[in-house]
Amino acid sequence: MKIFNDITALRKSLNSQQQIAFVPTMGNLHAGHLALIQQAKQLSDCVVVSIFVNRLQFLPHEDFNQYPRTLDDDCRLLAELNVNTVFAPDEEILFPTPQEFLLALPSVANTLEGEFRPGFFQGVATIVLKLFNIIQPHLALLGKKDYQQLYIVREMVRQLNLPVEIIACETVRAPDGLALSSRNQYLNKVQRLEACHLYQALLQIKKEIISGCKEFLTLQENATKDLIQRGWKVDYIRIQKRSLLTPAQINDEDLVVLGAAWLDKTRLIDNLEI
Repeated sequence: MKIFNDITALRKSLNSQQQIAFVPTMGNLHAGHLALIQQAKQLSDCVVVSIFVNRLQFLPHEDFNQYPRTLDDDCRLLAELNVNTVFAPDEEILFPTPQEFLLALPSVANTLEGEFRPGFFQGVATIVLKLFNIIQPHLALLGKKDYQQLYIVREMVRQLNLPVEIIACETVRAPDGLALSSRNQYLNKVQRLEACHLYQALLQIKKEIISGCKEFLTLQENATKDLIQRGWKVDYIRIQKRSLLTPAQINDEDLVVLGAAWLDKTRLIDNLEI
């Protein structure tokens, strides 16, 4: 396994590869990341994993400085999976000067996560575009857990005519249903037991819709009330049309329910396709 910090050396190493599968991460790898990497290995002989905590996607009050950085452990895991290449640049490599060129995103980026984390998706899109430009992958694998992020990256690729195929991978969950996330480690034991109830709330909505309920606003409100009663602070529970990520209408069939909520100081997100 080769570990690169330098862009020029990385590009030279990848120059002769016929097909590159790319998995972008912020490190602190868990089973969800490893599932993406294992799927990438099935699709290509050359797998590149990036490890970079992107300052641009954190708001001033968020956990950029506290975000877990475990590069040595991450590289040991990647070596065990026989990953070809790791790109783990320092911040000054990707941002030698302040990043003044930023993408203007569509209005969907201001909804859901974008409503509560303004500028988040601009930071995500900027770093993903930079990494695509540096690595020039043929395939990029992203998890469905970050559903809106997946949607926006797909739209960026489509609208900017980037030669990258986006592969969406299913969310990896703990036995109780909690979606795996690096931020789960912020939870104490009591909170960890409670954390699965965000998934349970979304699952209940899914069951109701499958059973024929079309009262989307009522379903959202009931799930929100239930979580609040359990001590959560809810940012949103929304039923959306999958293809556009707009609010679901009564005749829509391609649906997804998305939620974001806080347990004390830990913010969890999840979604279920319907």
